[in-house]
Amino acid sequence: MGSQDTKSPRYPKSHLVAASGIAAALSIFLLVIPTTDVEAKKTFVQLELQAPESTIDQASEQELDALVSDTVTLTKPLDIAKQATQTATAAPLLPADAAPAIATGPQWHSLTVNSGDTLSVLFEKAGVGVSTLHEVINSSPEAKRFTRLNVGQILELQTAESGELLAMRSKLNDLETIRIDHSDEGYSFSKDVIEPEVSERYVQGTIDSSLFLAAQRAGLNHNLTMQMASIFGYDVDFARDIRKGDHFEVLFEELRVGDKTVGSKNILAARFVNRGKTFTAVRYTDQNNFTSYYRADGTSMRKAFIRTPVDFARISSRFNPGRLHPVLNRIRAHKGVDYAASTGTPIKATGDGRVVSAGRKGGYGNAVVIQHGQKYQTLYGHMSRFARGITAGTHVTQGQVIGYVGMTGLATGPHLHYEFRVDGRHVDPLGVKLPVADPIPQRERTAFLGISNKLMASMDQNRTTQIAALEQ
Repeated sequence: MGSQDTKSPRYPKSHLVAASGIAAALSIFLLVIPTTDVEAKKTFVQLELQAPESTIDQASEQELDALVSDTVTLTKPLDIAKQATQTATAAPLLPADAAPAIATGPQWHSLTVNSGDTLSVLFEKAGVGVSTLHEVINSSPEAKRFTRLNVGQILELQTAESGELLAMRSKLNDLETIRIDHSDEGYSFSKDVIEPEVSERYVQGTIDSSLFLAAQRAGLNHNLTMQMASIFGYDVDFARDIRKGDHFEVLFEELRVGDKTVGSKNILAARFVNRGKTFTAVRYTDQNNFTSYYRADGTSMRKAFIRTPVDFARISSRFNPGRLHPVLNRIRAHKGVDYAASTGTPIKATGDGRVVSAGRKGGYGNAVVIQHGQKYQTLYGHMSRFARGITAGTHVTQGQVIGYVGMTGLATGPHLHYEFRVDGRHVDPLGVKLPVADPIPQRERTAFLGISNKLMASMDQNRTTQIAALEQ
């Protein structure tokens, strides 16, 4: 037999180039889109491409044509891979250790006021100098409001990269935010005040142990409770007259921003049942813009004097001409009423008048004496200090704070000693019949009754609705 040619068959160069191109393209495609199915194909194709060269050489021309045909369906993904490769080439990658870009410009710092913090401390925390602090607070009288900080208050400062203070703001409450801004002219103060919606709200409550607890359960805040006590203070002595079972109803103005309650304003109408006796009150502003409270029928609630000069104090000693003095230990008439209260509790003038004296007065300690017209005089003793501006000759109004509870003079504990004199004679402040102020003027009566009837009817309707809701 003649010798046979053992040379491997040679394929057209175009087929070999096509096969190499397809292999390269598939590699890029599989790197860019690594799906599960593609991973399987990748393994298969790699096995085919990594086969010995002789295997490829021995493959038939038809098999290579089939391989080219099978890869035609991948043309579109390969185009995407090609674009990705071109993009990567056009935009070279950043070094691996390159840091991302950091936004520059004015930065806001939020600081929470803690106990003991001052504006100086907060500025130091924010890296703002003392000279800037002085410039800010001296820029205007209003700017000094930033120095009156409360624990928990949020203070925000905006600073430049250089540390310069550009702006400062703080939300004081749900309705007011104050702000300082820097300009070429210096620092300027501004405030943003939200105008809340005013709506009417009705509450009622029954006293079990104290007025404050009952009011709190009903939904009255401290200010409204004090307002109610002041309104009925002419008829009810809240230091000694309150009884379990006493009942109250209050219709007041509630402030809202959206769905949120942000405060309250005035009591519009109220009822107070004390020991079975009902007292009513209606708020009315007359044609001269004078606002006061009257009974529902238009008679005046206001008397020339209120019963008690200290709110919610406990009576520790009554008017007693034959009392044994606790310090002197001998019989000595007690010509007034003692109201036990904490040192610093405000003391109010029980009526309009002129201060006769304000100073040290023997066993009374620090005392104020007020003359009310020609007939009446009141004395307030054992004060810890006097209110600002209270000196001899000063005119005061009913309810004005004139001093604060203490234990100066002959006193065994902090309390107010209160005396009431009629034509120079001491009388029992708890028993004296107090003169009443004038009723609603006749020219205002029709307008007043229209408002009064509407408000009282509103309270009646609200009470009926609440009772019905509780019974369901």
